[in-house]
Amino acid sequence: MPPVIAAAGERAGRRFFEFFTAEIENRNTREAYARDVAQFLDWCDRRRYRLDSIDPLKVAAYVKHLQESRDHGGSGLGKPTTKRKLAAIRMMFDYLVTGGVIAFNPASSVRGPRYSAKKGKTPVLDADQARRLLDSIDTSTVVGLRDRALIAVMVYSFARVSAVVSMDVGDYYANGKTWWLRLHEKGGKFHEVPAHHKAEEYLDAYIDAAGIASEKKAPLFRAAVGRTGLLTQSRLHRLNVLQMVKRRARRLGLPEAIRCHTFRATGITNFLQNGGKLEEAQAIAAHESSRTTKLYDRRDDRPTLDAIERISI
Repeated sequence: MPPVIAAAGERAGRRFFEFFTAEIENRNTREAYARDVAQFLDWCDRRRYRLDSIDPLKVAAYVKHLQESRDHGGSGLGKPTTKRKLAAIRMMFDYLVTGGVIAFNPASSVRGPRYSAKKGKTPVLDADQARRLLDSIDTSTVVGLRDRALIAVMVYSFARVSAVVSMDVGDYYANGKTWWLRLHEKGGKFHEVPAHHKAEEYLDAYIDAAGIASEKKAPLFRAAVGRTGLLTQSRLHRLNVLQMVKRRARRLGLPEAIRCHTFRATGITNFLQNGGKLEEAQAIAAHESSRTTKLYDRRDDRPTLDAIERISI
């Protein structure tokens, strides 16, 4: 329990604990908000602020602190991260207000930095790079088959890694002659999409080798036992997926910045390059707005040689 909350009494502590257990359902959001709020309260504790003494000026000072070192050439936070941290702080104070712990939300009137993105920053692989990565995986082991199937699901369904690792075996299912994927999205929602024939091929090979076809309510993608090549009964964590992706990308000399979200952006870009409609990509990706989908469209990232050769210096 952060000292600032503990010093405010048992009621504040109980309400604070409830915020992260009862109010926030998504595990990833809970972890991110817990870090963001803990950092803010630690900052307050170092300045000896009591919970009831935190006002908009103090919250605004913290927001400025987050970006100050970046503005002076240091390693401060970017605008999107700062806005997320402020949102977490604001939500936490809202919950304390509705629980009668404090009288008002000191973060409600604090404005975050203005930020508007027209193009995402997620690194994208071209079709050849993505194919090389998939083909480079040693599928003589069940772990290799797992990794190939997992990456394929992210590429061919535009899925977030958290949605994929949350899948159970039964979330890959037959609907008539078509196989479908049931993805576990944010807020406890499910999103169902047909399985691309390549994803189907790779999933079938993995499930057959792992011998888990009958375990419908068990995790689909499972953690491995060290480097033994054997799988456990435990669900694979998204951070372990990131480590796996980074390791495999390094071996092929792929961009250092590659991460799990790269496959979401890669799939969407390739889909649009091949004549897919933005509205269809939006539906597959389960985006609320096509503006969000557009952030993943990286078709214009590489200028054509003809365009470059127009420079006649």
